Amino acid sequence: MTQRALDSSGEQTPGPSRPAMIDAGAELDPVHPMEPPPPPHRPDGLTTAEVAERVARGEVNDVPVRSSRSLTEIVRANVLTRFNLIIGVLWVIMLFVAPIQDSLFGFVIVANTGIGIIQEWRAKKTLDSLAVIGEAKPTVRRDGVAAEISTHEIVLGDVIELGPGDKVVVDGVVAEADSLEIDESLLTGEADPVIKRAGDPVMSGSFVVAGGGAFTATKVGREAYAAQLAEEASRFTLVHSELRSGISTILKYVTWMMVPTAIGLIISQLVVKDNNFKDSVARTVGGIVPMIPEGLVLLTSVAFAIGVVRLGRKQCLVQELPAIEGLARVDVVCLDKTGTLTEGGMDVTEVRPLNGSDEAYVEEVLRAFGASDPRPNASLQAIIDAYPQREEAAWTVTDAMPFSSARKYSGAAFTEADGTASAWLLGAPDVLLSEGDATLAEIEQLNQQGLRVLLLARVRGDDLDAPGAAAGASPTALVVLEQRLRPDAGDTLAYFADQNVATKVISGDNAVSVGAVAGKLGLAGAENTLDARRLPTDPDEMATAMEQNAVFGRVTPQQKRDMVAALQSRGHTVAMTGDGVNDVLALKDADIGVSMGSGSEATRAVAQIVLLNNSFATLPSVVAEGRRVIGNITRVATLFLTKTVYSVLLAILVVCTQVEYPFLPRHLTLLATLTIGVPAFFLALAPNKERAQPHFVRRVMRYAIPSGVIAAAATFTTYLVARHHYSGEGALDAETSAATLTLFLVAMWVLAIIARPYTWWRIGLVATMGLGFLIVLVVPWLQDFFALKLVGTTMPWTAVAIAVAAAALLEFVWRWVGRRFGA
Repeated sequence: MTQRALDSSGEQTPGPSRPAMIDAGAELDPVHPMEPPPPPHRPDGLTTAEVAERVARGEVNDVPVRSSRSLTEIVRANVLTRFNLIIGVLWVIMLFVAPIQDSLFGFVIVANTGIGIIQEWRAKKTLDSLAVIGEAKPTVRRDGVAAEISTHEIVLGDVIELGPGDKVVVDGVVAEADSLEIDESLLTGEADPVIKRAGDPVMSGSFVVAGGGAFTATKVGREAYAAQLAEEASRFTLVHSELRSGISTILKYVTWMMVPTAIGLIISQLVVKDNNFKDSVARTVGGIVPMIPEGLVLLTSVAFAIGVVRLGRKQCLVQELPAIEGLARVDVVCLDKTGTLTEGGMDVTEVRPLNGSDEAYVEEVLRAFGASDPRPNASLQAIIDAYPQREEAAWTVTDAMPFSSARKYSGAAFTEADGTASAWLLGAPDVLLSEGDATLAEIEQLNQQGLRVLLLARVRGDDLDAPGAAAGASPTALVVLEQRLRPDAGDTLAYFADQNVATKVISGDNAVSVGAVAGKLGLAGAENTLDARRLPTDPDEMATAMEQNAVFGRVTPQQKRDMVAALQSRGHTVAMTGDGVNDVLALKDADIGVSMGSGSEATRAVAQIVLLNNSFATLPSVVAEGRRVIGNITRVATLFLTKTVYSVLLAILVVCTQVEYPFLPRHLTLLATLTIGVPAFFLALAPNKERAQPHFVRRVMRYAIPSGVIAAAATFTTYLVARHHYSGEGALDAETSAATLTLFLVAMWVLAIIARPYTWWRIGLVATMGLGFLIVLVVPWLQDFFALKLVGTTMPWTAVAIAVAAAALLEFVWRWVGRRFGA
């Protein structure tokens, strides 16, 4: 879709992607003939009648934000596959030329497809319901009342309020601005916030980092860039994961092997051999069907889908499905302290006047400061709770500068009760005080106790934005805050330590204070703290510092982003958690971004995983789901690919030796069900705590290829020996039965190896599959149904002996591969 952007003159011009074309500081030109002037500001917003009129005209933000594939897309994706087409054609042929038992493989495919559709539909419903819970609810003024509404209910001309952390959900023009600073980095790549004033344009996809205000919607629906961002961010997807791409690669290789082999088998069985036509067709199909790893894609989709449902029950919204897999591969987790290790709220424990300041006067300043910001952060809210505003304020706010993560402080100017003008700053002491100030030693002692300390300082004059305002500020008091630790954070940190996942605490607070908090929670290396102002700017040196330390304080938003990049440059897979606007850039660049549900709209929009219950303790569940999916799919993929390898090799050996293919479809359906289908389903959904390893295709094939070669060699050896042992009528059935016995035993040994380490249910699973085959061999009607009957004793025991030798060789090869290449 061609996007349109604003050029420097305000005209719309077609061009490349919109982010590259936006001038973050451009203003709309109200007198330009091609661009209508900004809409007049209506403080009360639209009336109900005007909203209804705009909805009727279609001027509504009605772009569907899809959190999952539609039911039609789910059915299409599960039914219309390349291998389903091949198997479907073969199934139709078998229904005409062979008994129903040789067509069982088709019914298995129908069942598999149905299971895939049902599981993904369950995942879709879970994801859709969670997406509604986590949806942004902008505050819109209508009929003079401000209320939260769904994003899709916004209409053209709506007045939308903005505060710190709010995402701009549609394009518009600023109507009111109170020190409003907008971050447009997700659109322009420029990290510096842009100060917005009345009349300035705001672009959807940007977000507020400081201040507040309101804007009038000028573009909604598909015209607004936010529609594309939101739809892309929330889409249920199965792509861009090593697991999915690895399976696609495997299927491509399988197709290359299967096509020429199948052609050769068809020619061999239908042309070269002068057999019964229907029997030849049945044996040809019996050779082609097992080459297809038909259940592998199904089990992968089912494993992912069940993961979504399981996590959904724990109020975890997976906005991009591969994030389940990605978090399992993470080896470094970067945590933001506030909202992650600590709860959002804080308590004022003490106020210490400095330089002889009067305590009662300091309290009045703090009381007035609380009234200066309509959207206070957690620190200021704690001050408001401790010093609530009186019914009739004695002080009047004349100017305000909201808190900024880049500045590390906020400001306010007042006219006091006696008419005196004063201006104040409130923020990080080590930013507002000079490096050698004696007060810093006192603050250090408080920080070592895990307490958070703010400095209240008086500014000369009343210009809060003056370049030297902070440098010339006069320290007046220390405000000591106690942070509320999350009760489950310690256990979560311990879990990551047990899983060999390095934890880095990255915060805008004082490094010593953050280290003390992390130490209380048992973080290993919490004493290794570093002030980010001393962090090297060279990426390689920064990466070294990141690996050597565990706690970082006074980190700016841009530094968080650089720190993530530095770790990634060393080959680390990095997850970043956060809930504030200062985390957005790092969340976006991390391999996996995790946001708290109570976090800002901007963080929820860019994160792949949203913890709707705001519980950091949910992360281990996500890691566990990812490891279950990756580890188990690696196991079952080895089973499926072993079958593919031995099926292709058996077909090649049959073509080269010009003998009848030893198996009918019913034989391989039975073997596949007992040694792969049923066991793989249980193994794919079992708990698995193994650390996820890279190179999925290589790891699977290094075991599947030798296992398939050994299985094919043992089976064909038994078949050739049986051809010399048996003669006369019924010889082919006896030869098939002996070869089937060998193949089953070897395949069972592969299953037994893959099922390790053994638990009671894994042993029971393998034993049950073996018992199932034994029942087929001893029950007469099952013997007839599957055309399996062992003749004599010599050949069956020979088949067992060959299988035992193959099993011993399998053990040797698997252990050698494990030592040579790693498990």
